[in-house]
Amino acid sequence: MEIYDTEEEQIAAIKRWWKENGTSTIIGVIAGILIISGWNYWQDQQQDKAIQTASLFNELWLNINEENQDAVEKITERIVDQDSTSSYASFSQLLLAKTKVQQGELEAAKGILEKLMLDARSAELRNIARIRLIKILQAMGEYEQGLQLIAEVDQSTTQGFSASYDELTGDLYVALDRLAEARTAYQSALREGAKSPLLQFKLDDITAAEIIGNNEASTLLNEK
Repeated sequence: MEIYDTEEEQIAAIKRWWKENGTSTIIGVIAGILIISGWNYWQDQQQDKAIQTASLFNELWLNINEENQDAVEKITERIVDQDSTSSYASFSQLLLAKTKVQQGELEAAKGILEKLMLDARSAELRNIARIRLIKILQAMGEYEQGLQLIAEVDQSTTQGFSASYDELTGDLYVALDRLAEARTAYQSALREGAKSPLLQFKLDDITAAEIIGNNEASTLLNEK
């Protein structure tokens, strides 16, 4: 560090420093102010957007309860347009798909869920969309397509959903009259801690159907 003996030397040193560094210092200060101001502006914008989206989502709920389908579709579109990757957008599309199912518009619901299954930001929402899509395929009689969707699931992202997938697999196998495979799937769902109160009944029905089938087969053999 330089040591100056007189006030004049100190003033002269300050002038030299300012001449050499003053411009860059001013630029740095201005840049800092702009960055802080820009950050604050961005935060304000994000907060405003979040408030607007929350308000729209509340409006969506009200129109769903009032069964105002036109408004439901328009509000969902506005929410997605504001931020297609937000949780609000994903939940809005799930709700829209549900209203479509309730109206019997399964193809429309299928299209919404197919897109959401790919676009949703979180693995949890993608799994929810996939499970609901598989149920729609089941209702449409597209059992093999449902099984294919289950087979394509990334197992590393299914924590908390494995039992649901196993139970759906069992349902689809029952629909295809592949009872042995259905039983295996249902048993796996039970091991995974499935919460469905109907699961044990489904498993018991398979056992009963197999017993009846075996008895009929034995009767036919005896008759011959």
